[in-house]
Amino acid sequence: MATVDDPEIRRPITELDMVRSVDIDGSRVRVEILLTVPGCPMKDRLTRDVTAAVSAVDGVGSVDVVLGVMSEEQRGALRQKLRGGAGQGRDIAFNRPGNSTRIYAVASGKGGVGKSSVTVNLAAALAAQGQRVGVLDADVYGFSIPRMLGVTGQPTKVDDMIMPPVAHDVKVISIGMFVPGNQPVVWRGPMLHRALEQFLADVYWGDLDVLLLDLPPGTGDVAISMAQLLPNSELLVVTTPQTAAAEVAERAGAIALQTKQQIIGVIENMSWLELPDGSRMEVFGAGGGEAVAASLTRSVGAPVPLLGQVPLDVALRTGGDEGSPVVLSAPASAAGQALRGVADQLAARGRSLVGRSLGLSPAGR
Repeated sequence: MATVDDPEIRRPITELDMVRSVDIDGSRVRVEILLTVPGCPMKDRLTRDVTAAVSAVDGVGSVDVVLGVMSEEQRGALRQKLRGGAGQGRDIAFNRPGNSTRIYAVASGKGGVGKSSVTVNLAAALAAQGQRVGVLDADVYGFSIPRMLGVTGQPTKVDDMIMPPVAHDVKVISIGMFVPGNQPVVWRGPMLHRALEQFLADVYWGDLDVLLLDLPPGTGDVAISMAQLLPNSELLVVTTPQTAAAEVAERAGAIALQTKQQIIGVIENMSWLELPDGSRMEVFGAGGGEAVAASLTRSVGAPVPLLGQVPLDVALRTGGDEGSPVVLSAPASAAGQALRGVADQLAARGRSLVGRSLGLSPAGR
């Protein structure tokens, strides 16, 4: 049973105290599993996984899986276990001492540069490498992450704790999961801040290697709130080669001087269109990404590299519309290779040492 993970929490069901009983009668085994909430959307998958795991044991002829539901006290104990003993307050796990999750805020100066496409493909590429990845869609007004990752399910609530859906091995949360139909979100600054704080504090993210934040374009309330809520987050700036877009992207990156965030690098999207004869058409001009990287390097006084150039690619657009990131659906495409190259550079940085204990103690003279 320890080999079976809860599909949403992604930890062994034995560790989560979900196995209530196991009864053996000859070659017949009866297992009672406690669901976290009634009507759990993952109950069928959990039943299949438990059946498969028990059936693999020598001597087992048949398996009966019976589903029950945790009591309020059992759910309370589960919440405490998942939160590491933290109380009911707005505790953000990513800010706890010892947390080593790399947090990348993907920013752009203006809309339409492909920031969300870059975010979902980096997330999928990192997850495909075996990293534990989460995506927070902080673009409250223009949310698009659920569609681009193919998320159709709703988050499950365990009392006041939210279990994020998982797509392509990436945990995802977005305001779009709580808005009926395609209705707009009409909120002002304080409401935005509270919603983002809830996504960070009330969502069970688990032990992530990487958390990607898809920020809205510009330098408004959300960008400032995320810098306050996650002071250890680092910026990835997305631009296009176009001069107008590059100039605005420089302003988006320069906000790091005020928020004290580190800028990891610049990603140039829509760099060129590859023609059938092998030549390139620079639809939006050239040099924007290099210009932004050079400008930010001068502004912050530290190297800000151009991490990659992503060409225009029909496969990239199709993958976003169909919920299948191009790094998975067409990894050999020009865009897929470019985005996987950026993901490789991020993966090489390893987990953050910010806030981690080094296990050192002062030595006496």
